[in-house]
Amino acid sequence: MRRRELMASALGVGAALVTAPPAVSATPQNPAAALEHALLNPPSAQPVPHQQLAAALTTARDDFTAARYSALGRKLPTLLAAAEATRDETTGRARERAQALVARTYVLGTELAVKQHADCAWATSVLALRAARASGDPVPVAEAARVMAITMRRTGRSPSAVNFLTNTATSLGAERGTPAPEALAARTCLLLTAAYTAASTNQRGTALDLLQEATETSGRIPANTEPLGLFTIQASPAECAMYAISTHNALHTPDEGVQHISAVIPAQLPTAERRARYFTDAARTWHQIGDPRRAYTALRAVEREAPEEVHRPAIQALTANLLYSPQSLPGLKEFALRTGAVTS
Repeated sequence: MRRRELMASALGVGAALVTAPPAVSATPQNPAAALEHALLNPPSAQPVPHQQLAAALTTARDDFTAARYSALGRKLPTLLAAAEATRDETTGRARERAQALVARTYVLGTELAVKQHADCAWATSVLALRAARASGDPVPVAEAARVMAITMRRTGRSPSAVNFLTNTATSLGAERGTPAPEALAARTCLLLTAAYTAASTNQRGTALDLLQEATETSGRIPANTEPLGLFTIQASPAECAMYAISTHNALHTPDEGVQHISAVIPAQLPTAERRARYFTDAARTWHQIGDPRRAYTALRAVEREAPEEVHRPAIQALTANLLYSPQSLPGLKEFALRTGAVTS
């Protein structure tokens, strides 16, 4: 009887996973607010059947890839609570599978927190890595390691983050031989992140070597394979080109990154979030080069692809910097007001 009651309750919770309102609401101004509150005040939840929980996680990832950050922020507290409740009620292989879902939910939480410069990114990345390791699955481990390293970089620990990423990439066993395409894809994504991380502290040689190694690893993925990667990015030639742009931006060598801007066809990028990231990196390149008009054009493309993206602190800062350009940019002030870069 108890099991039937639990399952009936779980079905109700599962249906509410993507609609239940959090105690603190996520807003366009602070999509991570509800997540931060939930980490300190976890909502109660019942276990949910694995398939239902996986479907809810897919819906949440769809929000992230579509750059619907407020919607994602509203879903995450309930989804995290249900994922942890499910894990805590299972054993054996079912528990390991639930751990992978917990890890990926915290990966999404970390991605959201990083975009909003929210302090809770450190907590969510630790929880993601802990659950991923408990799952025994190397792909969630790689996904969690990637967001952990991003958090480390943002807190001034880039050298340690590079070592962590490269060690995790090595653990996949994909350096040589004929590894599984999934291992090659995970290694590619980790090395791309490591390249940008190294560039953030001006380790030029290391950054470019890692970028080249990532590109070569991506080239080893069989051409007839469906798109592969980690939970929120793909291991594709376009992704490698995008990381080349951002790596040269971080190295303050934008002239070397310009060639990669033209190598990417935005319409062929798989998600709004990735297209917005491409235009953001292009805007940073043009801004560093001293071409504010092209930088502003790229920012407007970001808004067109993903309206919530232009409210992120990093893009607001770039927009505010463009306001001081000696070149007149019609519509820039209105754009800055609309996106919250300035208030008056």
